[in-house]
Amino acid sequence: MEPHAVSTSQKRHAVCIPYPAQGHINPMLKVAKLLHSRGFHVTFVNTDYNHRRILRSRGPHALDGLPSFRFETIPDGLPWTDVDEKQDMIKLIDSTINNCLSPFKDLLIRLNSGSDVPPVSCIVSDASMSFTIDAAEELQIPVVLLWTNSATALILYLHYQKLIEKEIIPVKDSSHLETEIDWIPSMKNIRLNDFPDFVLETDHQPLMLNFIKHVTGRCKRASAIVINTFDDLERDVISSLRSILHPRIYPVGPLPVLENREIDRESGIGKLGLNLWEEETESLDWLDTKAKNAVLYVNFGSLTVLSREQLLEFAWGLAGSGKEFLWVVRSGMVDGDASILPADFLSETANRGMLITGWCPQEKVISHPAIGGFLTHCGWNSTMECVFSGVPMICWPFFADQLTNRKFCCDEWEMGIEIGEEVKREKVEAVVREIMDGEKGSRIREKVVKWRCMAEEASAPPSGSSYVNFETVVNKVLNGHD
Repeated sequence: MEPHAVSTSQKRHAVCIPYPAQGHINPMLKVAKLLHSRGFHVTFVNTDYNHRRILRSRGPHALDGLPSFRFETIPDGLPWTDVDEKQDMIKLIDSTINNCLSPFKDLLIRLNSGSDVPPVSCIVSDASMSFTIDAAEELQIPVVLLWTNSATALILYLHYQKLIEKEIIPVKDSSHLETEIDWIPSMKNIRLNDFPDFVLETDHQPLMLNFIKHVTGRCKRASAIVINTFDDLERDVISSLRSILHPRIYPVGPLPVLENREIDRESGIGKLGLNLWEEETESLDWLDTKAKNAVLYVNFGSLTVLSREQLLEFAWGLAGSGKEFLWVVRSGMVDGDASILPADFLSETANRGMLITGWCPQEKVISHPAIGGFLTHCGWNSTMECVFSGVPMICWPFFADQLTNRKFCCDEWEMGIEIGEEVKREKVEAVVREIMDGEKGSRIREKVVKWRCMAEEASAPPSGSSYVNFETVVNKVLNGHD
C-alpha cells in the first residue's frame, strides 16, 4: 500500500544503504520499510554483485520496486561469479572502503537531478559503510547509522584500541583468552574469549582491527545511531554508549517486532525481499504437519563454514537425539566440496528430518508453532528473531560478534545453552534433548518468552521505548529539525 499522497517536492527522501552481506541487508530492509510506512520516498542501494545475486535468487522483476520504493546499485569492484560462494569478508571490506564513495556520491547527484523523485533529504547507512558520512556532510543532510549487531558488541569494539595500547591484544597464545577484562563500562565477568574473535593474532587480524577502529571512530560524526536492540535487554550498555560514543543512540528493536506491527506482509512493500539464495517455502508446509514445539530448526547463517568432520558430528548428533529437525544446508556451508550427507544418515532420519539446500523464510519458520528450539550460529539477527518468536537457542558461534552473543544469550539473558567449541555428536545429542525436553530447556523457554513480552512492550505505540525512539529519529533527526 502506498502512503497517502504528498507532492514530490515536499516528500522526504531517504537513501538506505546496507553493508553488502545478508545479515546486514535484512535489518536495513526492515528500517527502509518502516520509513516508507511513515511517508518517505525510499531509495534502497545494493552493490552490483548483490543486485545480480538477488535477481537470480528471486526472479528478474524482484527489484522493480514500487513508485515510492526504488532500488539502485553502485559498483563494488568485486568480480562476478555464478557460484553461490561464501563472501570473502576481507575483499568485501577492501572494496567498500576503497571503491564505493565516489559512485555513491554520483548516485546522489543523479537522484537529486531527477524530476520524478524528491530531493534526497537524508541517508540511512549501515555503520560499516561509513563513507556515507562524507557524502552526507557534502550535501549537508543528516545521516543515521544502523548498527546491526548488539549494543554489547559495539562497546567491546570501542575498546579494542585500549586493548592494543595495553598490549593485551593481539593474543598470540590462546591460553590468554581466559584473561578477564574488568575496566569496560557496564561489562561484568567478561573475558577475552567473549570478545568478537578479532583479538587473536591471524594473518587478517591487523586489517580487521583497522576496519573496526575506522568504523567506530567515524560513528561520532553521524547525526544519530540506531541499534537493533531494546532498552530492557541492554539498558546499562546503551547508557554507557551514550556517554562515551554518541548522545543520540536509539535502540529501535527488535526490528522483526516493529516490522510485524506496522507492515502488512501481503502488501507490495511487505512482499519485498532481498535474499541472496533462492528461497523455498516447502518447509512451512512440512511444519504444518508437526506437533507444537516438536521440531528443532538448524541454520548456521549465511557466512559460517563447517569442516566435513563438524558436519558429520552435527548430523549424527541430530540423528541420535531422536528429535524431528529442519536443517538448512546452504551451498558453500561446508569447506571444500563435501556437503553431501551420508546415505545412512539420510535413511535413518528420513521420517523425521527435512533438509533444505537453499534458503528458507527464517522469520516465518522460527515463529511457526512447531518449532521448539533453534540450533544457531548466534548471529544477532537470529538472536532477535528468537526473542521475537520466544524460541530457545542452542548456541554454536562461528566468528566475530557471534561469540559475544553466545556469552550473553547463555550466561546473562538465559535464553540459550551452548554446545562448546569442539563439536561432538554425543554433546549435540544431549543439548538437543535438553533444549527440547529437559528441565533446563523448559526454564530457558520460560525466560525467552518473558523477553518476547518485553520486546513486544518496547515496540508498542504510543509509549514503547523502541517505538518512541524510532519516532524520534524520524521526526527530529531525519527531518533535520533538531
